Amino acid sequence: MKDISEDPEQYLAAATEMLAAEGMGEAAEILRRSTPRFEETGFDNWNGGTAIWKIYLLIEPAEYSKLGTRREGIEEQISARLKPVIEQYTSDWFSVIVAPSVAIRENWREPAEDLPIKTRQNIVDGLRLNSVVWNGRLDEVEFLQRLFDLQKLRSHDSRYKDAAGDIWQHRINNSDWDDDWVYGDTRLSLLNGPSEQFLRFLCEIVHPVVRPDRNEALGLVQQFNDQLRREGWHLVEEERIAGRPRFVAKRFQGTSARSVSRARTVADALDAAWMQKEIERLELSVERDPALAIGTAKELVESCCKSILSKRGIQFSQKADLPELTKLLAKELKLVPEGIADEAKGAETVRLILRNLGSLTQYLAQLRGLYGSGHGRDGKHRGLEPRHARLAVGAAVAFIDFVTDTHHRRSETSAPPNTVAEETTA
Repeated sequence: MKDISEDPEQYLAAATEMLAAEGMGEAAEILRRSTPRFEETGFDNWNGGTAIWKIYLLIEPAEYSKLGTRREGIEEQISARLKPVIEQYTSDWFSVIVAPSVAIRENWREPAEDLPIKTRQNIVDGLRLNSVVWNGRLDEVEFLQRLFDLQKLRSHDSRYKDAAGDIWQHRINNSDWDDDWVYGDTRLSLLNGPSEQFLRFLCEIVHPVVRPDRNEALGLVQQFNDQLRREGWHLVEEERIAGRPRFVAKRFQGTSARSVSRARTVADALDAAWMQKEIERLELSVERDPALAIGTAKELVESCCKSILSKRGIQFSQKADLPELTKLLAKELKLVPEGIADEAKGAETVRLILRNLGSLTQYLAQLRGLYGSGHGRDGKHRGLEPRHARLAVGAAVAFIDFVTDTHHRRSETSAPPNTVAEETTA
């Protein structure tokens, strides 16, 4: 009978192959990257003696924290594939535990590198798939000199004294390097270097001088942010050059990030592509342009109301304003329940909260009229601050989250409408 801790790699390798073959990619990848530690925690004298083991699969703390509630399921998947492998050699009992590795990182009190290689690689892969010319309308030396001192970087070509020379030779004069050479060049270290360096590179790709087509630049920003927001970063508009936005990388503000994340979940649940576009505008404008964020928050609520009403086959006028749409939706979803017994604790409080939630949209529309985008102002007008925009966005998201969840719950308990009504033009 073998001691399973003596040569664990053979068991883990077999289990990894099984997981991959069954489409359990995340569990297979965790098992492949983990550092195993076998710990004997007990011994049972039954049947000649059976050891009891805990198999710890140690992964990076940051990776462990992102697993959340999926961890237990992954442990079960790995354990179920290890069992038929290990039981060929021993009758010992074991359990699998995915755990964070404990090691002291040098200078751990300093900020850690917070933009993982995987996220960077996803962004680069997207640029490759879409055949994006990273240097835009500039030549490559001109583009890179905006970010790096090429005269101080070594040359890979002995004929030239610095990086500027060999980049010119192999990309402009001869063009014998691949178009995407920049992503793997060790002198630039875009994938492995400081996060700030990679983020500045992305901002430069969409700079108005590099990419003057505004729609093209905004499309790339959305693509970048789809990956960056998972790590707490996003590109936001800093200023305008000749009417075109210039972007910088910023960390999410806490409450704003949570609101935007929740809004995306709601839009996904409703399969509402237009809401996703409004959410993108919110994400880019909360800190930079509060007036635009307030106006967009109102439009987001409006889109949500129309989407749910359409899905439930309720007709509405294209000219209907937000309070009208909210009343229609409240009536259809029965947002203020009639069945709460008066003697129930907090019954009146529940009614008040639900009634005020419906009134919230009216206040949001009024706030948009006073301070939001879409209206001319006199020279003495003073706008609101980002904190006010975050309040408006948070209120809007609270509303769409509640009504969407209510819509789905109502749909579960009643047959869905056979047809979706078109909006009337009256």
